Amino acid sequence: MHKSLPALLLGLFLTQSTVPAHAFLGIKLGSDDKENSDNPTPGGAGPDGATGESAKLEKCDKPYGTLAVAEPQDYVGQALMSYGLPSPVGLIRMMVQQSNCFVVVERGRAMKNLMQERELASSGMLRSGSNMGGGQMVTADYVLTPDVVFSNKDAGGMGAALGGLFGVGGALLAAGLKFKEAQTSMLLADARSSLQVAAAQGMAKKTDFSLGGLGLVGGVVGGFGAYENTAEGKVVAASFLDNWNNIVRSIRNNPQLARTDINLKAESSKPAKAGSVFNEGDVITGKIAGLKVYASPDKKAKLVATLKKGEELVFTGQEEGGFLSVEGNDGGGWVDKNMVKKP
Repeated sequence: MHKSLPALLLGLFLTQSTVPAHAFLGIKLGSDDKENSDNPTPGGAGPDGATGESAKLEKCDKPYGTLAVAEPQDYVGQALMSYGLPSPVGLIRMMVQQSNCFVVVERGRAMKNLMQERELASSGMLRSGSNMGGGQMVTADYVLTPDVVFSNKDAGGMGAALGGLFGVGGALLAAGLKFKEAQTSMLLADARSSLQVAAAQGMAKKTDFSLGGLGLVGGVVGGFGAYENTAEGKVVAASFLDNWNNIVRSIRNNPQLARTDINLKAESSKPAKAGSVFNEGDVITGKIAGLKVYASPDKKAKLVATLKKGEELVFTGQEEGGFLSVEGNDGGGWVDKNMVKKP
């Protein structure tokens, strides 16, 4: 009987039953509250905007451009892992998207998979008409680099008691008492100039929110789970939330920082067409003889010139509606992007 008691208690703690496991501790979970007020990372984000975001999250009227969130330094990842916390990049990207200050581009772990698809396309392994190729990815206007530092631990005996009583679940709850404060920082840099545009710090203590935010569902924590369901996770998440709010306040009243007029819903609703990638100053030429140069980016516009095969033009860097702005010996105009190539 004595040997089976711990197993019985652990099973009761981890099982999904009509009686929540945390009820044994007399703790009210943030997810039990309709407002989810104890959770610094609630809700989600998508093309239609944010849903169920924290009431404390600062917002922007429209995006300033696109942003990539860099993975923190290795030592930061190791420190987070020591508390059972995964990379905070996904968490930060959700905050950024919910704030509507930037449109987030993927430059993290999934980038390897994105490039794999392009390698398959270039090797001819993908189906014909798969529309996978160059010129489809959106440029990152800004790069955000996060960091986090923990204060000295301030743990008591409660964590050890929970760990001994409830096994894995207790250990995760006990982890919430290993430090008393998390300080985070974020650096926002312009991807083109490399200039540091903004820097801010954030801070949160375990006393900044009630213990009502702790708990497990079925004993499984994954994805954002560790940031939503453990005390350490909540402290770090709250610190990053405070941190991002400080970044937003520092840029929100500076319209000159706007880089790209982009709308996520509009961009995500139209398929990106594959095509050649041209940079400002590139020399290009027609794929066939008789390339037409128009006065404006429209095939109905006035015809400026008709080029001979091999005649070269210089791309000025402007692109609009599938047309490139070019300069040649006889002046400038616009050419169909699909009809030109690099010599």
